[in-house]
Amino acid sequence: MPAGSSAPAAPSPTGLLTEVLRAPLNRRAWREAAYLLITGLTGLTGAVLLLVLLALGFGFVLSLLGAVLGLLLTVAGLGLARAEGRLHRRLAATLLGERIPAPRAPGARADAGLFGRLDHRLRDVSGWRQVGYVLAKLPLSLVGLYAVQWWVIGLINLTAPVRWGLFGQGDGGGILLMTPLPAGGSPTAHSFTGTLLGIPMGLVTLLIAPWFTRAVALVDRRLMRALLGPGSLAQRVRDLEETRALAVDDSVALLRRVERDLHDGAQVRLVALALGLDMVKSKLADESTLDLDAVRRLVDGAHHNATEALTELRDLARGIHPPVLDEGLAHALETLTARAPVPVQLTVDVSERPSPAIESIAYFCTAELLTNVIKHSGAARATVSAVTRPDGTLRLQIGDDGHGGAEAGTGSGLTGLLQRVRTVDGTLEIRSPQGGPTMITVDLPPRA
Repeated sequence: MPAGSSAPAAPSPTGLLTEVLRAPLNRRAWREAAYLLITGLTGLTGAVLLLVLLALGFGFVLSLLGAVLGLLLTVAGLGLARAEGRLHRRLAATLLGERIPAPRAPGARADAGLFGRLDHRLRDVSGWRQVGYVLAKLPLSLVGLYAVQWWVIGLINLTAPVRWGLFGQGDGGGILLMTPLPAGGSPTAHSFTGTLLGIPMGLVTLLIAPWFTRAVALVDRRLMRALLGPGSLAQRVRDLEETRALAVDDSVALLRRVERDLHDGAQVRLVALALGLDMVKSKLADESTLDLDAVRRLVDGAHHNATEALTELRDLARGIHPPVLDEGLAHALETLTARAPVPVQLTVDVSERPSPAIESIAYFCTAELLTNVIKHSGAARATVSAVTRPDGTLRLQIGDDGHGGAEAGTGSGLTGLLQRVRTVDGTLEIRSPQGGPTMITVDLPPRA
């Protein structure tokens, strides 16, 4: 696979046909149908109750005489919308795997009084956004229940021959073969042979149903992301708070590592060097018992400790900022990939040099990911690509032909890399199916 290529290959006609035929048996399709059924019922109920509460609340507010009652009803409607949004977020996480962070709950000072608390809740932007979701969910619930109807009708039509064998013609009117289309009517089978038509009708309906439910679920996902989560500003503040905490933790960890390495490494060597030189000094002071061989051994030991201390200090400095980066990211990546024990195809097209902090993160990400390739993937070859995108973003792609299965939180160091990338508003994407290949994409801004 070329280093700069990340687009998956187009599915073959055979693979596409297999996917269509297997869709009704896919667990995802049944989960989406269950989600649409449950949220369709709760969405209709919640929307009707919310409309009643808001209509009564606005009506009382406009009448002036019942303004307080109207405000209370409006606040109750906001609470209902929040509860509805909370329920749908949980159902989406359980059935769709869509995890949407909850917006912050409205909170007012304890001494604000009744009107202060009412005013605070009425000004709650996230509450009104969830009201918007519940109201927008009303027509979507109807479409979702209609999509679920395709599953039910398909299964009913498949049982037409069985129902004929068990119940015959019922009241003499035959067996109804249902169609999910809103117009066109439904045929009636008056013989066992006629009921066999229900099998292809049911199969066609069940083949279409998963894609219908998936389309409706996709619209609902986007609606939830837009209205049920925290707003863009609140989410940005939350991300900044989290990345600031990650940056502080990363700095503290780095300082602790430097202190530990200095204490356990170079400091021990320098202490041994000082003791050795003291012993040499003592030997040279007493000329009557001077043993040149012993002095020579002490000097050799001191020289060895000085050399080791210099090596450890050099490695420590390289771990903080690799000197090879002074000549640019391209040269640093060439040096890094040349040292790898597996063949690495390198592609570099960096039109504008990023800031030193971004270069450092890119270098360490590449080094860590190549280490993962060597230790965990069982790959015979790897690819590394560093390209500047049209928007100025630096995109790193590290791929291999190993056995795949890489994911964050499995001891591969990917969680730490993700945290480091997020401190500069970067992203890390992992595509590593079982059996491989693996492609990890890191996008970094040009400036930290």
